[in-house]
Amino acid sequence: MNLTQQQIYHWLIQCSQTFAQEQNNLTELDTAIGDGDHGLNMNRGFQKVAEKLPSVEDKDIATLLKTTGMTLLSSVGGASGPLFGTFFIKAAQSAAGKEALSVADLAELIKTGTEGVVSRGKAEPNDKTMCDVWWPVSTALENAASQPLNEAISAAVEAAKQGVESTIPMQARKGRASYLGERSIGHADPGGTSVLLLMKTLQQSL
Repeated sequence: MNLTQQQIYHWLIQCSQTFAQEQNNLTELDTAIGDGDHGLNMNRGFQKVAEKLPSVEDKDIATLLKTTGMTLLSSVGGASGPLFGTFFIKAAQSAAGKEALSVADLAELIKTGTEGVVSRGKAEPNDKTMCDVWWPVSTALENAASQPLNEAISAAVEAAKQGVESTIPMQARKGRASYLGERSIGHADPGGTSVLLLMKTLQQSL
C-alpha cells in the first residue's frame, strides 16, 4: 500500500488541528529554552496551510508539499517558518512526478527535506535541533522499506519519540537555545517535538 495524494492532503489539513491543540505544550517547551513563540508560530502556520491547500486539492503530491512549504515560509516568524518551510519545499522536489509514495519514496522525501534544513541551518547531529528527530525518522523508514505502510509509519513515529527523548540531555549548539549553554540541558527540543507531532498526525490520518 502506498501513500496517496488524498492521504497526503488530509494529513496536512489535519496538522492544523494538531498544532492548535498542542500550541500551549509547544509554547511551554519553547519558553524554557527559546523565545516562547514556537507553539504560536506552528499553529499560525498550519492554520494558513489549511486555508491555502483547498485551492490545490486536486494537484499532485509535489504541489501540495510545495504549497505547504511556501505558506509556512511566508506566514511564520522566528526560525520555524524558514526551517519547516524549507523542509516541505525540498521534500516536494523529491515527490516530483509521483502519484503516490512508497515507503522508500517517503524515506527519500524526508531525507531530502532534512538535507534542505541542514543546508539552511547548518545543523549537525547532537546540536539539539529538529534534525536530531528527522534523521532517525528517515532511517527508520529506509529500514522499513519492505514493510506495509502502517507498520513503517509506526516505526517512524517510534523513532521520532526516541529522537525527541534524545534531545533532552543534549546541550543546544544552534539557535536561541544555544545562548543558554548548559541550562538548555534537560528540555526537549521544541522543533523536534513538532516533527514528532507531524509524524503522529500522519499515523492518525491513515
